[in-house]
This record gives sequence, structure tokens and C-alpha cells, in this order.
Amino acid sequence: MRLVFGAVRPFSTPPLPKALAGMHYYAASTTTKTKSFAFRSFEVSCSSLNKHDSSKRSVSDQSAKLGKRWMEFQGINNWEGMLDPLDNNLRCEILRYGKFVEAAYRSFDFDPSSPTYSSCLHTRNSLFAQTGVGETGYKITRNLRATCGVQLPSWLNMAHPSWVSTQSAWIGYVAVCQDKEEIARLGRRDVVISFRGTATCLEWVENLRATLTKLPNHVGPTENGKGPMVESGFLSLYTSRTATCRSLQEMVREEIARVIEMYGDEPLSFTITGHSLGAALATLTAYDITTTYENAPMVTVISFGGPRVGNRGFRAHLERSGTRILRIVNSDDVITKVPGFVLKHGDVACKQSTHVASIPGWMRKCVEEMQWVYADVGQELRLSSRESPYLPKGDIATCHDLKTYLHLVNGFVSSTCPFRSSSQSTEPISHPRENAWV
Repeated sequence: MRLVFGAVRPFSTPPLPKALAGMHYYAASTTTKTKSFAFRSFEVSCSSLNKHDSSKRSVSDQSAKLGKRWMEFQGINNWEGMLDPLDNNLRCEILRYGKFVEAAYRSFDFDPSSPTYSSCLHTRNSLFAQTGVGETGYKITRNLRATCGVQLPSWLNMAHPSWVSTQSAWIGYVAVCQDKEEIARLGRRDVVISFRGTATCLEWVENLRATLTKLPNHVGPTENGKGPMVESGFLSLYTSRTATCRSLQEMVREEIARVIEMYGDEPLSFTITGHSLGAALATLTAYDITTTYENAPMVTVISFGGPRVGNRGFRAHLERSGTRILRIVNSDDVITKVPGFVLKHGDVACKQSTHVASIPGWMRKCVEEMQWVYADVGQELRLSSRESPYLPKGDIATCHDLKTYLHLVNGFVSSTCPFRSSSQSTEPISHPRENAWV
């Protein structure tokens, strides 16, 4: 089974080497003149994210005033009564945060032949404009890099191009809301931490390190005698460093401390968002913030198509810390069903989960000893590609695509009406060469 963790590249980059021929790519234009994004056999325009949207509208214009209710939309009550049916203001907020993830994808240099490969294509001040996101009311204050803890053997480094062994790469950014009108609309100053999905070869290697490992320096209660444990590869990406590049964890902590010191005396929230691998890193970041900082501002995760991250002990700690997590899940997306198993103990995060493994006792014990027992976290908004008349059926890569997720969020009404008929349809691709799937 191939694991597809959200690898992407822009239309404008040349074809990748055959070594990557088996990878699927998220297709996104890097120009600012167009706001349409091509899927393998269909196209979704930005206007489909809002029925009355226009090309000149900014991200911040698309949501209603939240005001004093902002904590409800950040999940203070675990989005009770807001997911089924889906509250329209919450829908707009989910789509708005999805745009921040898109900006991270479109800013990454995926071209292995480029001298700036694996870096950010734009400056912090121009990133939103250059990626077509438009005016957000936020200012990027920190670029973030992730470092892989695995290293290829020296003989393998000599046998392959240098980009194969790229160890540290740009992974996302921190952005602080600075616009007074947007702060008033949101009801607080919001800080966004946005992560892209898998892009480099060594990140793919980290994804496959699926056994659970203990979180270092954890102090506190355990779940059934077991402390928090998370997927080895995700933790490695979050905590690894080199002699010239600090770890993602260190970068995040430094920026969070600076933001809290500067704005801690006003209503403040941290919203961490990501797709695929980025969703996993978002969950780890939330854990790190609530563990490191006493009386931290409200921390919310909005994740798209994320894999499982940790065990029941990890989930229990997130719940005790007050971290709110909203997982956007496509039931047809295989990535949301890996790694490991979720065993029935009557305490799974979502009772309606369709991917809970029920296995005999002896096999359960074996799986637990192998550190392969995971737990879903937070609240789940479950969608399905099969409910949209505009998506190709049975396409694994399309099911995992970020644009698919945003398309489904836009169309979802409730469990009894999975996709609204009034949602704007998509149009066929007019230029085959714009098809960026490999």
C-alpha cells in the first residue's frame, strides 16, 4: 500500500525524476493572476468556496462577525451542535484556515533542480499576495523549518542527487492578526501556525516510522499505566535539529513565547492548522504549547486529512489540557486510517468512526506490545468524496487532496444531507498540460 502524505508541487515546475514517479501531487498554480486549481479530472474555483465570492474578495471578508462567541467557534464546547448540521459561520472559518494551508503549499519550492529547492519561494511580507490568498489581516512573523532525524548512508548519498538527502526544509509559518477590523470581527487577536504536507524524500521516510515512542520529559498522569506516546517519525520531524538549523520545536517555542509576551494582556488564541503530515505536526505543536506554557491562551487545531498521531495517553493529555481539535476527515481517504490500529475499548474519540479495528484478544495483545495501538483525537467532521457529484470516484490521490477537503466542507450540510445541491459545480480541465498529477 502506498502512503500518500500530501506531496505537492506547482504547475510551473518541470517533471520530476522517475524516482518520484509513484508519488501523487497536490496541484496548485503559483501565479496570482488565476484563482483556479486543477484536479486530475476536474477544476474547483475559489468562488465555489462561497456562493457570492468574487475574485477581489479577501480571505477575511468571507466570514461573519464572531465577536463574543469566538470561543464557541474555537471549540470551547467541542463544537457541540455546530457540526451536524454544519454551522455556516464555522464552515467559513474552516475554509479560511484552509487557505492558510494552501498558502504554505504554494510557497514551497518543489523543483529539485532549483537552487532554492525545499525553501520558501516568497518573502514573509509578500507570501499571501504572491500565493493568491489576498488580504488576510495577518502578518507572517516567523518562517518554520522541519528537520528529518534519519540520515541516508554515505554510499547512498553518493549514488543519488543531493536533493534526495535534503534534511531540513521549509514547512510553514507563524502569522499574527494585526488588522484592527479583523481583530474586531474575530473577537480576539488570533495567531495562526500553518503547516504543509510531505514534500521531501526524507520526510517520506519519517512518515513510515510508524511505531509509537514515548514523549520525552513528560510529567503527569498516565492512561492505563502508559504515558503519552506518538508516532516516531512525526516526533523526529518536530524535535530533530542539525548544527546549522534548530528544530521545529525550538522555533515554535521561541515565537510563541515572544507572542505571549507581546500580546498576552489581550484576548488571544492560537489556531494551528495543517494538511496530512502538516495535520500531524499541528497536533504535536498543540501538545507542546499546552505542556510548555502555563495558562497558555486557547489552543485550537483545525486539521485536514491527518493521519493518527498518538496513543490513548496522548489523547487524554490533550483533553486534560483543554486543547480543542477539529479533524476534517474524508471517509474515503486512506491516510486518515493509518498508521496502526484503533482498538475498541468503548472510549474512542468518535463513536461513529468507521475504521475502528476489532481483533481477537491474543492479537490485540501482540499489537499493543508492538506499539501499534493508536487513538483518534478531538472532534471529527466526517465527509465523503462519494457524496459530491463533481469528484471522480475511486481516485485515492484525489480523496486526499486538500482542495477536495475544502470542496467537501463547502458542500456539506448534515449527515442527512451530505452535499448541498446548490453548491457550485466544478468545470472540466481545459488544458491537459495543467494536470499536475504524476
